[in-house]
Amino acid sequence: MAIFNYVAIDKDGKETKGKLEVNSNDEVVTQLRQKGLYPVSVSEEKSKTASPGASKDLREGTSAPAKESLLNLTLGGVSQKQVTVFTRQLATLIGSGLPLVRALYVLERQEKGILKTTIRGLAEQVEGGSSFSEALSKYPKAFPPLYVNTVKAGETGGVLELVLTRLAEFAEKSQKLNSRIKAALIYPALVLTLALSVLFFLITFIVPKFMMIFKEMNVALPPPTRVLLFISSLMKDRWFIGLGLIIFFIVTYTILSKIAATRLVIDRIKLELPVMGPLIRRIAIARFSRTLGTLLSSGVPILQSLMVAKDTTGNEVMAQSIIHVHDSVREGETVAKPLLKAGLFPAMAVNMISVGEETGALDQMLLKIADVYDEEVDVTVTGLMSLLEPFLIIGMGLIVGFIVVSMFMPLFGLITALGGNG
Repeated sequence: MAIFNYVAIDKDGKETKGKLEVNSNDEVVTQLRQKGLYPVSVSEEKSKTASPGASKDLREGTSAPAKESLLNLTLGGVSQKQVTVFTRQLATLIGSGLPLVRALYVLERQEKGILKTTIRGLAEQVEGGSSFSEALSKYPKAFPPLYVNTVKAGETGGVLELVLTRLAEFAEKSQKLNSRIKAALIYPALVLTLALSVLFFLITFIVPKFMMIFKEMNVALPPPTRVLLFISSLMKDRWFIGLGLIIFFIVTYTILSKIAATRLVIDRIKLELPVMGPLIRRIAIARFSRTLGTLLSSGVPILQSLMVAKDTTGNEVMAQSIIHVHDSVREGETVAKPLLKAGLFPAMAVNMISVGEETGALDQMLLKIADVYDEEVDVTVTGLMSLLEPFLIIGMGLIVGFIVVSMFMPLFGLITALGGNG
């Protein structure tokens, strides 16, 4: 016997956590199902007191392909693009009349590496009597709760092909937004890298040579030149201090981001930033709306959909407000009213949600909101990057100008002194 920790959602969408002492992961899922709970994640508790027999039972309860898949997913994982292509192909095969197990084996033959092992594990578990959603839940790094919940709804409603197609469309649109943002950032990042490289070369190689000349000639250094000399000495001889500070801030930020209370403060500060705050908010709204719309259109209950969608915002403040929405909806309230109270969603988005609830087309309205905000994010990022380029050039010019003036000021002073003596 082994102890398993689990996180599950009940029929009202309430999240519960607990432990079960059973022989295998499958038994945890079965017992939770019998209690009317839907498992979100299941993990074995590493215990020093576990007997050798328990380890043996666990190994016997897991097929070799499944064990290999879980190990590979832990080490490397399957990319989102691979999952999207797999989903689209599976929907096409099922739509062509192919049974699920056969379709999985067809896809398994054309893949390689981790995804091949994962698909084989899925096929063998479905062939062994598990539902497709149960099999998917065994690979959480490849198939998140959004994916598993949507597939479960499709199985229940007998529209697996339709929900797989929607999942593929959801992933494709999400990847498209991410690609736009990355493409917009490439040019400024290259300019910034080049600028910093040039500055590093000037300060650590050129400036010291000038300073040696000034020292040999006993030239009095003006304040700007002394500042430049200090910066040059710091970057050349004490570079490890700067590197240590950078590592310190990164590690500190990472640790604080993992603590619930400080993560909430950090995410609140992000939303209040002058330029980036509105952009972060729009990205969160687009992700939440598309996720919730996809889940609802696939037949997932509203309460369960809200609990899954909150994790896609990427911001703890937004996620907390959605939890309040979930609680209000459970008490019989609409989605729009608590969202309006939270004050984090723009009036336009809340009004569109309200109209969607009144007309019974909430899922379609949420997907329209996602499209609107995806477009706004694209326009905002493009605009910010076009503004950033001249600022980078101006900043680079000012810094280079400061270096040049600082290096030539002592020369001007020397020439003036020599002219006065002459």
